[in-house]
Amino acid sequence: MMQKKFDFDKLEIELPDSISKIERRKFLKMGFAITGLLLGGKILSLTSVVDKGYAFQKEKYPYKPHYSMLIYQNRCIDCELCMEACSKTNQVPSYGYRTTILQRKMPQAIDQQIEFIPVLCNQCNRPPCVTGCPTRATYKDKRNGIVMMINKKCIGCKTCMTACPYNARYYNEEKHAVDKCDFCYGSRLSKGLTTTACAEVCPAGVRIFGDLSDPNSEIFRMVHQLERTIWVLRPESGAAPNVFYTRG
Repeated sequence: MMQKKFDFDKLEIELPDSISKIERRKFLKMGFAITGLLLGGKILSLTSVVDKGYAFQKEKYPYKPHYSMLIYQNRCIDCELCMEACSKTNQVPSYGYRTTILQRKMPQAIDQQIEFIPVLCNQCNRPPCVTGCPTRATYKDKRNGIVMMINKKCIGCKTCMTACPYNARYYNEEKHAVDKCDFCYGSRLSKGLTTTACAEVCPAGVRIFGDLSDPNSEIFRMVHQLERTIWVLRPESGAAPNVFYTRG
């Protein structure tokens, strides 16, 4: 029997928040969060908060501190102050980037029809870039889990760039090596500062940076609220990213 196909561009979609808290709790008890609704409240899609979100897996925090970032996607106004701060702090050339903001047009939406999606290296727990690097120029720090680069080992083959599920790397012509976000470890964290440049300058509070293994940290409290839908980009990659997204 052929499955019925739907034209999703013609379906009217409601926000998941239109579901009552009682109904939401029922799904949470089964281990699911509501991610989409058809007009009238009919369930369109669910995501498993147990299997998909790395923060809810048993093997939670291999590193101490376990640096992570939570991004409130709907708060981003595309002011690009985060990008400017990153470039200045980490000496990123004009042709490169360590963080950027993607745009997605939603012509069927009412009022706001463009959403902005901040992206950066996801500091994956199972980083394909590390596995793919033939010289081990890219590696995952055993203390804090940040994926870093050893410039002198990089031969510019760009295998890591191809392997990255998030297109979060570029080739730095001056360094003759691939460059990427390191959560400002070299420029800030290693010098005693406690947050990244992009998170510090954001006027809308889009980025929450911290130690996910610390129950007293803001990022721990936000990620572990069962009634808050948390997602990651490209979970099918199996990379177990440490950058999470939400709305609020």
